[in-house]
Amino acid sequence: MAQFIEVPPQRLDNDTLQALLEEYASRDGTDYGERECSLEQKVESLLGMIEARELSILFDLESEQCDLLPMEEARKLLEGDDSHVSQA
Repeated sequence: MAQFIEVPPQRLDNDTLQALLEEYASRDGTDYGERECSLEQKVESLLGMIEARELSILFDLESEQCDLLPMEEARKLLEGDDSHVSQA
């Protein structure tokens, strides 16, 4: 079973946080609505969501990768409730 830890954004240096946000914003399938946004706009939006505690940065100890998740989903993973996660 995967183990996650929450990473407070202030614990990351600015370059690392910027790279994480850019990587997430540039993923295929990331939907920002009907209008096109620049990468810079997407990153600003994600940062705002993190600051508003709508998104959480989680580090997966097994895969050693970070991801951004909606706060509610992150809480479930941190509490060990993986019933909503599909089993491979």
